[in-house]
Amino acid sequence: MPKMKTHRGAAKRFTKTGTGKIKRNKSGKRHILEHKSSKRKAGLSKPAIMTKGDTKRIESLLVYVK
Repeated sequence: MPKMKTHRGAAKRFTKTGTGKIKRNKSGKRHILEHKSSKRKAGLSKPAIMTKGDTKRIESLLVYVK
């Protein structure tokens, strides 16, 4: 079997935390910002932690990402 390769698109979107959780950015902060509240925009800027159900699938894409 050849080695598994890291999915480059996933490597650009997700990072691992020190404890091994997967961190992602939230969607919806690129355009049409005028009608969104400041509170909502601030919340979109902060990273989110992936749910346990998705973590296993994402980790298989991030084979060699630390």
